[in-house]
Amino acid sequence: MNLLIKGGRLVDPSQGIDDVMDIMIADGVVLELGADLTASEEMETIEATGLIVTPGLIDMHVHLRDPGLEYKEDIATGSRSAAAGGFTSVACMPNTSPVNDNKAVTSYIINKARNEAVVNVFPVGAITKGSKGESLAEMGDLKEAGCVAVSDDGKPVCSSELMRRALEYAKGIGIAVISHSEDISLVGEGVMNEGFTATELGLKGIPWAAEDAAVARDVYLAEFTGSPLHIAHISTAGSARIIRNAKARGVKVTCETAPHYFTLTDEAVLGYNTNAKMNPPLRTANDVAAMKAALADGTIDAIATDHAPHHLDEKDVEFNVALNGIVGLETSLSLSLKLVEEGVLDLKGLVSVMSCNPAKILGIERGTLKPGAVGDVTIIDPNKKWLVAAEKLESKSKNSPFLGWEMKGAAAYTVVKGQVVHKAV
Repeated sequence: MNLLIKGGRLVDPSQGIDDVMDIMIADGVVLELGADLTASEEMETIEATGLIVTPGLIDMHVHLRDPGLEYKEDIATGSRSAAAGGFTSVACMPNTSPVNDNKAVTSYIINKARNEAVVNVFPVGAITKGSKGESLAEMGDLKEAGCVAVSDDGKPVCSSELMRRALEYAKGIGIAVISHSEDISLVGEGVMNEGFTATELGLKGIPWAAEDAAVARDVYLAEFTGSPLHIAHISTAGSARIIRNAKARGVKVTCETAPHYFTLTDEAVLGYNTNAKMNPPLRTANDVAAMKAALADGTIDAIATDHAPHHLDEKDVEFNVALNGIVGLETSLSLSLKLVEEGVLDLKGLVSVMSCNPAKILGIERGTLKPGAVGDVTIIDPNKKWLVAAEKLESKSKNSPFLGWEMKGAAAYTVVKGQVVHKAV
């Protein structure tokens, strides 16, 4: 756990640093930053010349499927997938079996992660019992047990009254609320974005209004209660506009989008490609442009994968019955680096949305390499070219719309508490 990283381009927005610099980590903690630091005999050295060194990347929205759905993913395989993607920390959603709505499940996740995970795993508890949207879970107990946020992700809290109470209660105990904003009545039997492609394929569509209406409700509730609110996986131009306007008038709202929403359109579904089926669905070119614009102007605070592994048998079926979701931990960094190449974000901006901001939203002591901070580091090779191949993914599931794509940029090393947990071949 003693490490010297030499000669890399250190990009740390928390300190305003973008410079060639060495980092020394001792006993899992950042000891010193500087030029020409010298390693002691017991220190491992990484030569990072030509590489980008950042605070450990944080994915604040993943599904590890453990407990209960380990045939899709488990904490060990999910954490290895995260490490391969350059993530040193992940926040895992509560839609497990049983749902993480009590201390016992939270403790199980934390204990298993302590024994089996190669990255930091931060549990997210449920907003409502069983995520059924009927009564609030014991949020105080969940926080005490180690949850960093609450969410019914995968399901919206349909009752406005219940969502109001959740925001008020969460504000009182100081835990983040993450909303899956979706109007189920507008979704109906829709399975992809409503529009030309859905009509061409003869599939029922989901209108953009299903997301926008729910985002607007949640934003107004946050404004009314004065409570912080985080909106998960936004995908529409309307959602970005609503959140942008809310921030301008002082509402305490943050949001995230996922790489597929600024990379793909609903045309990826052509051929009834179930690996392009997700919730919210892929949208239009206009929405893709809106996601990039919202990242550029700071409306979107975080990039999160919504890593959602599914077994082949749940995807290799008719489109209407295939489950929603894709794996994303191992492709996120490459897809996000393209934003820098396109001039949407600079490197500081990218590190902010993939490390610093998620840490702030979740209230975890990560996202910085200040001396005294935990020694979680991601070392990026921005020029590394690689092919997305199912057999090379660390995730137990392979449901990615990016299979066969050539990617540019990857994690050369992933370091957790001073220990190398992933090294690119």
